Amino acid sequence: MALTATEAGTRKLSTAKAMVEGIAQEMERDPSIFVMGEDVGAYGGIFSSTTGLLERFGKDRVIDTPISETAFLGLATGAATEGMRPIVELMFVDFFGVAMDQIYNHMAKIHFESGGNVKVPLVLMTAVGGGYSDGAQHSQCLWGTFAHLPGMKVVVPSNPADAKGLMIAAIRDDNPVIYMFHKGVMGLPWMAKNPRAIGTVPEGDYQVPIGSASVVRAGKDVTIVTLSLSVHHCLDVAEELAQEGISCEVIDLRSLVPLDRRTVLESVGKTGRMVVVDEDYQSFGLSGELAAIVAETDPGMLRRPLARVAVPDVPIPYSRPLEQAVLPTHSRIAAAIRKTVA
Repeated sequence: MALTATEAGTRKLSTAKAMVEGIAQEMERDPSIFVMGEDVGAYGGIFSSTTGLLERFGKDRVIDTPISETAFLGLATGAATEGMRPIVELMFVDFFGVAMDQIYNHMAKIHFESGGNVKVPLVLMTAVGGGYSDGAQHSQCLWGTFAHLPGMKVVVPSNPADAKGLMIAAIRDDNPVIYMFHKGVMGLPWMAKNPRAIGTVPEGDYQVPIGSASVVRAGKDVTIVTLSLSVHHCLDVAEELAQEGISCEVIDLRSLVPLDRRTVLESVGKTGRMVVVDEDYQSFGLSGELAAIVAETDPGMLRRPLARVAVPDVPIPYSRPLEQAVLPTHSRIAAAIRKTVA
């Protein structure tokens, strides 16, 4: 069953609770699924991504690991090739560097190198994103880095209903899936308030298809392509600019790999303008890929040059004023849209 966020019903959960519910339902259904990672047990994940799972499923299926990322990612990859379905949390995407060999040389390539005979059904989830003065080593997104490496799917939910549906889809997928959640969409009381981080979520079993973008706001003047926390910023800006007579269509990509090119092209073909908003670094990343998709398909679709609002090629600063200067904030998004429709 595939479901969109608008079909979710009336029950409300935070994104964090929706993720946990998706994992728990799958663990009840399939005994081959287990969870492992740093602080996933008694602590429940530092962003509440595994809260309550230890009490429900026990220490044999919810396993706290040492700070040994290469070791436990290797263990998970081996378990996946032998028929289990591990869900592994590596606390921050910034920490992936210490285990890159396991990620891009092993879990991503085993299926290819085996001639398609060996599957690696593994979910690797991690926290991303800035805005909280966490410094240069805890604030990156890096989804473009992993989308660039063949052999893995990459999903990035922005809201509770999609978070659960994408989690279930990722667990059931026979490929390794990197599941990236932004701290700012989790709906945690100690984070900056985000009213859309609590939303309607169905109780039952449903999947959000990996590789299917969502048009979260229809419009006719400009297409805004974005994902993760930036979806919320773009919706806020779109509401403001509607008062100026600017009609914005907002697309939440939800997945980077596979990338829903058709939804993007259909929207740009309608509006004739495109703004890409991406909290990842600007150069060699998602924003450039989206520009290339339009240019390679039909550059004549654009009535005006496209605009990119991304993080400049600098480490994320710790200083709050400097951090706000590099992130895709409301003011930067609004300025780019106004320039594009001028």
